[in-house]
Amino acid sequence: MSTFPNSPKLIKGGLVLIDPESAQVQRVISLQYNADSLTRKLQAQTTGGAGAERAEPTRFKGPPVETISFDADIDATDQLEFPDQSANTVAHGIAPQLAVLESLLSPGSAQLQRVDSQASSGTLEIAPMLAPLVLFVWGKSRIVPVKLADFSITEEAFDPALNPIRAKVSFSLRVLSVDDLGFSSKGGALFMTYLQGKEKLAAKAQPVSFATLGIGGIS
Repeated sequence: MSTFPNSPKLIKGGLVLIDPESAQVQRVISLQYNADSLTRKLQAQTTGGAGAERAEPTRFKGPPVETISFDADIDATDQLEFPDQSANTVAHGIAPQLAVLESLLSPGSAQLQRVDSQASSGTLEIAPMLAPLVLFVWGKSRIVPVKLADFSITEEAFDPALNPIRAKVSFSLRVLSVDDLGFSSKGGALFMTYLQGKEKLAAKAQPVSFATLGIGGIS
């Protein structure tokens, strides 16, 4: 327990999986330790380019393509100090946590078996397997639908049974906008809330005058 009873509660970042059709929450995944840094890359979608109309060189085609990248540490050391309270960690290390994260990129075994059964029965058209919608949550003001674009695990330490007990996980998440999800879906609504939150923050920025730039105006 914290020795500072009035200290703020630590809020953890993480991922939430929801059913893309019913919007019901399927799983909540929290990061063991919050990342020290996030890298966000935004690429504008404009009509500008070699073949663009000169009179309209920078019309927007849609929201920017945003990518969020960060590293997360997973460590079983603390749990292994109290083996009576963490039997799973003693038996498997951090393998269960890694398995949950890896499942974000893979259809379930039941889905694969169902597709194989449909193929064996002569089904002419088999629909692609539907994945959960992933939400990246980094505080109350940043809840955004994402697609896991790139994912890597570096296992850094092992117990005597070769279970991983420490790892670094690198995420690259592409934000899904209304271009990807449409306006009527739960994911599209969350993206619009995310975008509107940015607009509200931009409105709070202190305006400056031309004098700040050392000029009197634009003529």
